[in-house]
Amino acid sequence: MIEIEGLTKQFEAILAVDQVNLKVAPGEVLALLGPNGAGKTTTVRMLSAILKPTAGRASVAGFDTVRDSLEVRRNVGVLTEAPGLYKRMSGHEYLDFFGEVRGLSKSKRRERILHLADWFRMADVLDRRLGEYSKGMMQKIALMRTLLHDPPVLLLDEPTSAMDPESARLVRDTILQMRDSQRSVIVCTHNLPEAEELADRIAVIRQGRIVVDGTPDELKLRLLGAPLMEVRFSRSSQNGVVKVVSQFVEVAASGDLWLRYRTGKPEEINPVVLRALLDAGLPVLSLSEVPRSLESVYLRVVSGEA
Repeated sequence: MIEIEGLTKQFEAILAVDQVNLKVAPGEVLALLGPNGAGKTTTVRMLSAILKPTAGRASVAGFDTVRDSLEVRRNVGVLTEAPGLYKRMSGHEYLDFFGEVRGLSKSKRRERILHLADWFRMADVLDRRLGEYSKGMMQKIALMRTLLHDPPVLLLDEPTSAMDPESARLVRDTILQMRDSQRSVIVCTHNLPEAEELADRIAVIRQGRIVVDGTPDELKLRLLGAPLMEVRFSRSSQNGVVKVVSQFVEVAASGDLWLRYRTGKPEEINPVVLRALLDAGLPVLSLSEVPRSLESVYLRVVSGEA
């Protein structure tokens, strides 16, 4: 649905995007991460046919972003970090205006506005002027505008910015619903837990270049090493535990009521370790993987350590 090959953008002396290659399939969510100034917004602007690339090419929904720019704009929904609302309009006037710009009939505009207002719990405020809205409500209206023409491709820059937890949950559910309906979504965000929840794939851009690309699990394995497993016990039995576990794997650390080890094959090793501990009569309480955050991966990448 989205295909990028060697995409490059030069602004005089500044190389904002440098030879970016990416593909996003139908029904896939890609989280594009990176520090401020890394090239995320410039990439999104080229994908939405707002900026022309200096070199390389990109296609969205089968249309070339330069040659078929009007078709690209018809097939993409873009949420920018600064939505730029017309604050003298009411919510309904604003959405109706953009629906008309998008070529939707009056009846279709009404149907879509009512549906989105109900979904985002905004029906009771659509008659109020946008200047009276909170930041979170403005973000919802901007997202409703993005979804108004039901596009197959969504480019979302900080979609839950300024939202309360309940509204942010609603937006995340919307993005997951878009994925289930085979739409393709690129999300630019600094909210790493949100990216890990939503994304099928993570790409990190630094100084205009994609430096890593993969699923969250792939990136954790590649950059943080094998998973760390933790066994917890209901009573102290440290000496016997280390002796049993070290027959199968190297013990990474241990305490009075716990022990940790690494393994690249947990589906094979964990049952063996667990059976050996139980056969030895040791009081196992639990065996689980120690959580590893996407933040750890991201910080290693942007610092240049990985």
